[in-house]
Amino acid sequence: MAVPVVAIVGRPNVGKSSLFNRLVGRNKAITLDMPGVTRDRIYGDCSWRGKNISVVDTGGLEVHPEELLKGKVRQQVMLAVEEADAVILVVDLKIGVTNDDLEIAGLLKKTTKSVVVAVNKCDFLGAPEPEFYEFYSLGFNNLIEISSIHGHGIGELLDLVWSNVEFENDASVRAADVLRVAVIGKPNVGKSSLVNCIAKKDQVLVSEIAGTTRDSTDTLIENEEGSFVFVDTAGLRKRGKVGEDLEYFSVRRALKSINNADVCLMLIDAQEGPSEQDSKIVGYAHEQGKALIAVINKWDLVNKTENTTTCYKSKLHAIFSFIPHLTCCFVSAKTGLGIGHLFVEIKQVFEQTSRRLTTGALNVMLAEAIEKAQPPSRKGKPLKIYYITQIGVKPPTFVLFVNNRELLHFSYERYLENQIREVFDLKFPPIRFVVRERTRTGRK
Repeated sequence: MAVPVVAIVGRPNVGKSSLFNRLVGRNKAITLDMPGVTRDRIYGDCSWRGKNISVVDTGGLEVHPEELLKGKVRQQVMLAVEEADAVILVVDLKIGVTNDDLEIAGLLKKTTKSVVVAVNKCDFLGAPEPEFYEFYSLGFNNLIEISSIHGHGIGELLDLVWSNVEFENDASVRAADVLRVAVIGKPNVGKSSLVNCIAKKDQVLVSEIAGTTRDSTDTLIENEEGSFVFVDTAGLRKRGKVGEDLEYFSVRRALKSINNADVCLMLIDAQEGPSEQDSKIVGYAHEQGKALIAVINKWDLVNKTENTTTCYKSKLHAIFSFIPHLTCCFVSAKTGLGIGHLFVEIKQVFEQTSRRLTTGALNVMLAEAIEKAQPPSRKGKPLKIYYITQIGVKPPTFVLFVNNRELLHFSYERYLENQIREVFDLKFPPIRFVVRERTRTGRK
């Protein structure tokens, strides 16, 4: 059932992201004391008195933007308001009513949306300060004092918002079948363009300016392949180039999005080709045990011959040699080339990384593998592998019970990994082993 959507809007630097973080209960939006930090729409879930809403944090709304990027921020804000069931207009008590506040209020009145004015930075308890009442000049009856930093008035704000939205009888959303896909890569390789192409609307900002995406933004896609949440992440730069505080937080958000993803799409510019920095990004995702797909974007711009695709795959496997099982897709976010096949690959990779194998089948495979290639010996002591069982998924993780873990050479471990991939058709996901020592009569 649909969950009501509430958009948080206002001019820059009035505390919208701080309020958003307070409502969703964690620091999901970047908050710094400088205007224009939030550019895209950031989504989060808020629960109050047993009912749920989706909260949208937006960029600062500048009514007469002079720069192109600010104009796109304004477009994103108005898209958020359009899809919202109610709006929280955040204003600043300490600065008072500004001309921008009045013009923003005028825009909101044209939408017929229910609007609650949250007068932020009311940091002291007690009777409202006289300056509070001047915000009635914005033309809305629902005014509330809040302090997003200290938490004052948040409960009253939620009560007011809840009274202005309609809930289904059961507003809970079942998210177990939603597959989270993180779109990662260097700045300006087309991550936001790919998400917009998939969503078939301007869900996130797209600009030629590198580093446009600062927060990680979520886009829900539902089609015949299932339900997916695509997370557009900030471009990951080399550590030495991560200078300002804002970009540092953006990189941290991107890494966190990788950690929370089911599948990671590593986006690579087809004309530039894979780089050392791409290898580091892929390496981080691989270390976290994430299922990976290398997505080669802008494939429509490449002059192709009969062997172009094969040569490109060879180049990928050379740079990403530490992940021999990496699969790849060739797409164009501009034309839509390969997007349908990308969903098939995502489903296949996720199914494999989530697969559980029976202990019986695993031990039959182990016995056959040992028969084909005997375990190594060291100083006359042979390695004995007694048993194998699966203990986890995402990534598939297996326990090997052996007589002496020091005797298990990495080459034989890689051999067993390849046997698992071949026998059980686990071509793509990373595979992890946990090695435990035990004797025939019990553990050491």
